[in-house]
Amino acid sequence: MDNAQLQAHERFNVRQKMTFMANQYVVTVARPDGSEGEVVAYAQQKRTAIKEEMTVYSDESKKTVLFTFKARQLLDVGATYDVRDEAGNPIGTFRKEFAASLLRSTWTLDQPGTTQLTGRERNRFVAVLRRVWEFLPLVDFLPFAWPYHFDFTEGDKRSMAVDKKFGLRDRYVLDMANPDLDRRLAIAQAVALDALQSR
Repeated sequence: MDNAQLQAHERFNVRQKMTFMANQYVVTVARPDGSEGEVVAYAQQKRTAIKEEMTVYSDESKKTVLFTFKARQLLDVGATYDVRDEAGNPIGTFRKEFAASLLRSTWTLDQPGTTQLTGRERNRFVAVLRRVWEFLPLVDFLPFAWPYHFDFTEGDKRSMAVDKKFGLRDRYVLDMANPDLDRRLAIAQAVALDALQSR
């Protein structure tokens, strides 16, 4: 699927596949019934690799780079991540707002010349519960199964939402309400919500 076709879609499924050596993310177009359609993005993150960068391919063959994202600063809880296309041209940035995220995770998504969005966890109670879960002993091997949701807004207008589905495996639905928002930037942010959320 080329970039023009990708931009025409408004809903995607993001699924994490866990293997012994790597975390894999598969992004598909969501069909009208919510099921997975065509694969539009694939990323693999080795467990031992630096998590501050990721290459996302157009499919699982890994022949064509769709985009990359990389932190400007390593091991910085408030690092800005640059999202670039296959030729290295900038698409946009995202970053976690550290202070605002102490109780409820907050991200800033910026597509220069178009929009800057603020993304927050929708439910304050779930946000606090998730933080308590992370401090419990012996739960490192048990994922936080309760769904959580992020709304990305510009002022009072919602431009994008990422909804985690209930279950032991990490699955998300990415909904796009802003036709001008680059889908590659949105997919990068959705994957980062899972891959980088604990940072």
